[in-house]
Amino acid sequence: MTAPTGRPRLLLASANQGKLRELRTILHGLPVELVGLTEAGLGDPPEVEETGDTFLENALLKARAYAGWSGLAAVADDSGLEVDALGGAPGVRSARYAGQGAGDQANLDKLLAALAGVPPERRTARFRCAAVLVDPGRAGGSGGLKERSGSPPEEREWHAEAAWEGRVLEAPRGTGGFGYDPVFLPDGWDRTSAEVDQATKDAASHRGKAFRALRPAIERWAEGVRPGGRARAPRTPDPPGDEA
Repeated sequence: MTAPTGRPRLLLASANQGKLRELRTILHGLPVELVGLTEAGLGDPPEVEETGDTFLENALLKARAYAGWSGLAAVADDSGLEVDALGGAPGVRSARYAGQGAGDQANLDKLLAALAGVPPERRTARFRCAAVLVDPGRAGGSGGLKERSGSPPEEREWHAEAAWEGRVLEAPRGTGGFGYDPVFLPDGWDRTSAEVDQATKDAASHRGKAFRALRPAIERWAEGVRPGGRARAPRTPDPPGDEA
């Protein structure tokens, strides 16, 4: 679907305001009109149950569901914090670690309680992100909530993944970012990801790396759907460096 500006509309498939701010910054300059869920003009978006076992599975669930609901191509991500001392938790449950509907502070409090007494050298962790682009125009189906299995055709879904290594501090520092940022100290940094400006965070973060890796696919997709553009399917991006 193309906007009156001639640029194709691309749905940002998230209701998380902190994540939306980051995505708009990271994807700035693309030849598309970025549209949030509330800006699509279609009423209340559906609830998407994140039942996947991996970040990629959950990102695909969200992108397929919102693309099917809106009729727009959608980008989505699923991301979270993996703490080695907790066996990889909170992992895919990062946003609801303290329970369904829990806020950032409740999740943060539970994490710090779970790590009480764990020494600094054993508090290693990483943020991980899977970013996806789904085009329902090429899907040939509904892109609905129940589609979970099988390998989708390459020409309609593209993804990239990245990680950001660091460790979890014993107490929060900083007021920027969202989620677990106040307790995440990236490797080689003396400030948490909540103590730096947005541009500095985006340049290093898991989400910034994943969406920069996906960006060429979005650009080629946008070229293919613009009036007069060549209809060509973007290649799934290679992983950035040795990132997961």
